[in-house]
This record gives sequence, structure tokens and C-alpha cells, in this order.
Amino acid sequence: MSAANAATLGELGDRAPSVALVGNPNCGKTALFNLLTGARQKVANYAGVTVERKVGTARLASGRTVSVIDLPGVYSLRPVTLDEQVTLEVIEGRRAGEDVPDLIVAVVDATNLRMNLRLVLELRELGRPMVVALNMADVARARGLAIDSKILAAELGCPVVETVAVKNDGHTGLLQQFGEAIGRLPAAPAAVTEHGHAARPAVGLNEVIVLQREVTRILALAAPQPMRKPRLDARLDALVMHPWIGPLILAALLFIIFQAVFSWANWPMDLIKDSMAALGEWTSAHMPDGPLRSLLVDGVIAGVGGVIVFLPQILILFFFILILEDSGYLPRAAFLLDKLMGKVGLSGRAFIPLLSSFACAIPGVMATRTIANWRDRLATIMVAPLMTCSARLPVYALLIGAFVPDRAVGPFNLRGLTLFALYLAGVLSACAVAWVFKRVWHKSRYQPLMLELPPYRVPSLRSLAMGLWERAHIFMRRVGTIIFSLTVLLWFLSSYPAAPEGATGAPIQYSFAGQLGKLLEHVFAPIGFNWQISIALVPGMAAREVVVGALGTVYSLSAADDQVAESLAPVIAQDWSLATAYALLAWFIFAPQCISTLAAVRRETNSWRYPFWMATYLFALAYAAAFVTYHVTLWLGG
Repeated sequence: MSAANAATLGELGDRAPSVALVGNPNCGKTALFNLLTGARQKVANYAGVTVERKVGTARLASGRTVSVIDLPGVYSLRPVTLDEQVTLEVIEGRRAGEDVPDLIVAVVDATNLRMNLRLVLELRELGRPMVVALNMADVARARGLAIDSKILAAELGCPVVETVAVKNDGHTGLLQQFGEAIGRLPAAPAAVTEHGHAARPAVGLNEVIVLQREVTRILALAAPQPMRKPRLDARLDALVMHPWIGPLILAALLFIIFQAVFSWANWPMDLIKDSMAALGEWTSAHMPDGPLRSLLVDGVIAGVGGVIVFLPQILILFFFILILEDSGYLPRAAFLLDKLMGKVGLSGRAFIPLLSSFACAIPGVMATRTIANWRDRLATIMVAPLMTCSARLPVYALLIGAFVPDRAVGPFNLRGLTLFALYLAGVLSACAVAWVFKRVWHKSRYQPLMLELPPYRVPSLRSLAMGLWERAHIFMRRVGTIIFSLTVLLWFLSSYPAAPEGATGAPIQYSFAGQLGKLLEHVFAPIGFNWQISIALVPGMAAREVVVGALGTVYSLSAADDQVAESLAPVIAQDWSLATAYALLAWFIFAPQCISTLAAVRRETNSWRYPFWMATYLFALAYAAAFVTYHVTLWLGG
């Protein structure tokens, strides 16, 4: 870097220069952000995944750090949805407490320049320092598209650099361009109007036509040869988008996923289970009897260990989801389900938020910002919790493992079939609630889904590894914070006050938790829940996974011989009736949301009214479903 450029950089002071990544949805922007910063962010091959900007740090060859901002994908600078509004506000410096980005990096999909260049031309009108990242350049070349970067740079009036976000060194040229572009930055940011945003004329229909003509002119100079569409893409689409074959393929894929969750996870789950049991026995053998040993064995090992054992199943589930995302299949699944969602009163754009809710309802609720119509957005928010989030999986796995025989049903596993049925019940329930919600409360017309279909791609091993690592990190962080804290608190409430002299029952029955469980048992007895289950449901309001750990703690402290059970499953299989187990499964299809999700709904709707109604209707549905399931199972002899 020259001395003059270094001096200009010095005018920025100690503040790290900021770079904003802007681009159309599905242009590989978030993958490029991960490559630049090393951050662990979700990368998905469909539009609308990024609903808030993310910040990371990149290091230049000179050693200087640059703050990189990953913004939600937009098609133009005329916002229609909330996520597009976030992008525009950041670019124009209208976000409270945030400076105007020093440099804009327009990320474009080299295989779809005709659509991507419209946004680049709008960004150029801002008059801000800009670099164009020609992403997926390798794919474009492989399909016979020759792009002259020098001509493109001359026509756009800014540097153009090729990037390949799925390769480890695919950002080298962009980092070099960062250093050169930031070195040319003026001492002050670009001029803004008195309203706080960069001046630009309003865009009408005529301006849109002119803009598209300019895109066509630039493409004729920089990329005159058309790109060859792979024949394989067309052949695959003929199958997966077929009105009859497509849904069958989707159902088969989901079926295989749930079979794998149980079939593949047996060995690692047994390993974790045996390790936790050995750790509990070793701790009991090497520590004197007392409160500390009880905390470690009955609280931490029985509670936290009972949750960790389900990590393999969660990772297997997300492994398949990430493959479907990266391959480009999920947008096609959205189109397949669009008509069905329209019949129940949901917008086609609700597919992606609802899909996100299978991981966790919080990002699903946040992803509804891609829905422009408020009523459609609110309907999606209200049904998002009915999607079976990953926090329910440990509860399902525990109950299925304890009460459903591990036997084959034809070529399938009965436990996998049961899990598939539970997920399907959640989806059907969401459809039913949406149908009632839109026709009784918020009536609105169906709006067809308009979504760009990305090309099929071979999933990146690096992207898969990062996605699985992020999921494992999130899960273990919850285990080490929320679940650990609640487990320790529950152990304390379950251990004190101590049993009185001459007491004949288990000490936990005389504790604070035991007394609370006895009170709650009057509420939950009609649906078959005993006092141990009633206790476990309370910390489950913070995180559903805690229910398994809470049951482990409660039953460990309830054991007559003061020894932690090697596994919770055989204990509840002996203690509970089949009707109770099925009722608890039915409860968790509708289980009232965790506090974090209710807080997210409050933030997105700016009202406590909707979280209140959400918790109320979910509790009512959960209680009714458990009541019917319990008594029908009893009537059938269970």
C-alpha cells in the first residue's frame, strides 16, 4: 500500500473501516461473508434466509482489520419488506447508533447477471465507494459464460473482482481490493441529504425500463455469449417440480430423514449414554456422600447428561436439512407446497419462515420479515411455533425409545415412523390453525409465491461442516448455560428442605419442587401427568430440552437406593402407563412456547397481545390433545 493511501487510512482513526455486503437473495453473499470473516453463520441456498445484518471482522494483508456487515438480500433499493428496509437503512446510515459503511461490496451471481446488475446500477447512483464481487465465477465459466471483468468494471465505473465463496482462497482478490479501495476513501463519508439518506431520484416505470435497457447494453459488451443451461437441471426439475411426482419425492425424502435420525444415531447415543453412566458411577465411588456429590451426580450428570445424549440425532437431522438447502432443492419444495399453503390461508412466502421454525421458532418468527403483507406475516408468526423445533426432538426421542418397540415395519423402522408421524401432526396442526386464523380473525387474499429458483449445486463440504459445527455449538452452549443453570436450580429445589425425621417417602417429595409438583398434579392429573412430569414442565418453559434433564434429576432424586439410573428410558417405561406417554407426546406437539420465543414475538409485533394469545391457544390445544389422547388410549386398553 502506498504512503498516500496509508495516510488516508490514518484519517479514519482507530475505527476499523466498515464494508457492507449487498446483493440479491441467493447470490452467495452470506457464504462470502463466512469466508471473509471466519464467522459461523447460516448459509442457505434460497432467498430470504438473512433477515438481519450480521457483523464480522476480516484481516487485510497489511494487518489492518475491516468490519464486514452481511445485509439481508434485496432486489432493489425500493424496499417492500422489512428485511429490505434494514438493508437500505444500513446503507444510508439511518440505523440508530451506526455509521454509514465506508465501502459497499455489491455481490452478484455471475450466472445470473441480467437480474443482479439492476441492483448494482441502483447502488452506483448513490455515489458511494463500491466494489463489485463477481461471485460463482467458476460456475459461470464451466457453463460457457465468458465475462470480461475489465469491460464490466469500465462500464460500472468501479473495480470488479472474481470470487468463489465455496473455496478457501476464493476471496483473496477481494481482500486485496478492500485494501486498495479503503486506501482511496475520503476523510468523510459520502454526502447525504438533510433527511439522512443519499440523494437519488424516485424510480418509476419508465426508469425501470431504462434501467433494464442499460443492463442489456452492458451485458452485450461484457458477456455477449449466452450461458448454457445444464441439461441435468432441466431433467431434475421435470421430476421434482411435477405436480404429482414432486410431492411424492418430497415425502420420500422426509421419510428417509426421520428413519436416519433413529437408525444412524444408535451407536453414538449409546456411547454418550454409557460414558455419562460411567462418569456418574465414578463420581459416586470417589466422593463422600453429601450435597456436593448429590449436585454432581443427581443434578449435573443426570440432568445435563440426559440432554447431551440426543446431540447425534439433532446433528443427523440438520445434516440432511443443510444438504437440501445447499443443493437448491428447498425453493422447489416451496413451490410444491405453495398451493397447499394458499388453501389454508398462508402466503407462499411463509414456507421459508416455517421451514426455519423446524430448527427453532425464534429465527422462524424473525424470517417473517420477508412477508410484505402484515396480516399474512402475523398469521405465519402465530403458527410458526407449531412446527416441530429441534428442542422437541430430545423429548420425542426419549418417549419413543422408552415406549415404541424397536422393530421393523416392512423396510422401515417403527420408531422412525412414529417420529415422522409426530412431525406430520405438527404440520397438519399448523395448517388447521392457519385456516381458522385467517378466516375468523384476519381475513386476507391468497398471494402466489414468487421466488427465484437457484441452479442445482453439489453441497459444499466446508459449508456442511460449518453448519453442523454451528448447530452443535448452539446446542452445547444451551446445555452449558440455560440447561445447566436450570438443572442446578431444579436440584436445589428438589433437595431442600430435607425430609423430616421418620419420613418414609423419597426426600424429593418433601422439597420445594415436590410440593410444587403435588400442587400442579391436580391440574395435570386429568391428562395422566404425575407430579414428576408436572415439575419437569415448569423449567421446560425456558427451554424444551430441559424437560428431559429435569426428569433425569427428579427421578434420580426419587430413587430409593440413591443411585442415578443408567438411563431414564427404562425408569419411565416402568413407572408410566402407555396412555401417559402418548399424552405427553400429544402435549409436546402443541406445547406452549418457551419464553424466548414469546419475547421474539413481542419484539416482532411490538405488542404483548400476540404473545399472550399465542401462549393461551397453544396451552389450550396442548391440554385438549393430551386429554383426548390419554383417555382414548385408556379406553383402548393402554
